[in-house]
Formats: sequence, C-alpha cells, structure tokens
Amino acid sequence: MKKLLITLLALCVSSTISFAAGTFKADAHTKRVAAGTVFELEFIQGVNTFSSGEGDSFSAMLKNEISANSTVILPKGSVVRGIVSNVKTAKRFSRGAKLYLDFDHVVTPNGRQIPLDMMVCKFDRIYYDGGLYKNLGYGEALQNNFDRGVEITKNATEYGLSVGDTHPGLQFLTTPFCAVGGFIGGIGYYIGDGVADMFRKGQEVSLNKGDTITVKLINPIDVPVY
Repeated sequence: MKKLLITLLALCVSSTISFAAGTFKADAHTKRVAAGTVFELEFIQGVNTFSSGEGDSFSAMLKNEISANSTVILPKGSVVRGIVSNVKTAKRFSRGAKLYLDFDHVVTPNGRQIPLDMMVCKFDRIYYDGGLYKNLGYGEALQNNFDRGVEITKNATEYGLSVGDTHPGLQFLTTPFCAVGGFIGGIGYYIGDGVADMFRKGQEVSLNKGDTITVKLINPIDVPVY
C-alpha cells in the first residue's frame, strides 16, 4: 500500500512538472535580432585609457529601437553591459593609447540577460584588431607636422597675395617675401614639433558619460517575447 501511494505521488508530481513546462513553452516565444544589426549606445558611465583597467565594467543605454516585423524586441533605454577587455596605455614618441571593449549582454524588458557578440563599427578611429584609438605614433605625428608646415607656407603666401587687394602692385613684392618667410616658418615648425613629439605621449581614449558609440551584432541573438 505504501509503495502504491509513493508511485501515485511520483506520477502526480511528474505530470504537474510536464504540464507546467508545456504551458511555458506554449506561452513563450522568441524574436531573432539578425547579425549586422546596429545598436546606438549612450554610455551611462565613462571609460577611458588613463583610469580604467582590464575587467572594469561599464553600462550603456540603447538609443535606437530594435524591431522585427513591427514588433519591438528591444526598446529604447534597454541596458547593454560590458567590460574593458584590455587597455594599452599612451607612450612616448606620440604612441597613442588603445581601448578594447567587450559588450557582454543586453537586459531585456522582462529582465532576461541575453549574451552578446558585438564589435564597434563607428568611432574616431578603430584599429584592425578592434581597439579604439586617437593616434598611432611618431610617423603619424611627423606627417601631421609636415601638413601643418605646408599650411603655414600656404597661408603666408596667400597673405602676400592679398596685399594687392588694397595696394595694387605691391603683391609682387610681398608675395615672394611672405612665401619664403612661410617656408622657413613651416620648416621650423616641422623640426621643432618633430623633436617635441619624441618626448610627447600619444593621445588618450576617453568615452565620457553621455557619449555615444555605434556597435553591431556579429552573431544573431534570440530575445524572448511574451
């Protein structure tokens, strides 16, 4: 008799669990967010290369609505969380810092955490391995100095030409003088700043609270919709 009661009780529990599981499956379904979908994110707290370290967490808020077939899957304001996966600090010879972000998961409206595989697709500059940066190093700094030197020469020459607007004929004297002066000034800037760039650290990367960044899904995600 005792064994019969235990058997009946086990059958009842099993049936209840099966019914509950069947009911959950019947009520719950998912909507797929395709790979390549773009997320516009606004940082809730800042991250940077001078005070953030590997493993530091961050949160960002979704600015664009993610929908499929007229159904809102992830509304504006949904939270995306992640960690700083790596930081390469700025160094001498104008070598800029690099910031690497790992977007870990998104929190759905019903509180579910869906894992994400994302990459940054829009920032000032993105390194080939996904790092965010402002400048690369000494070679780039020298190129910028050269461009600035050319600009100095050009501006000085144009100033010499403009003298003719108010004093016709005088530009034939001022233009060569200004061009030579601008050239000397440009060379001086190129050499002087080139020496300074040997000792100058490169630029830091900073994403402050309220800054936005554009990322996209590498792999699709299935979000429960009830």
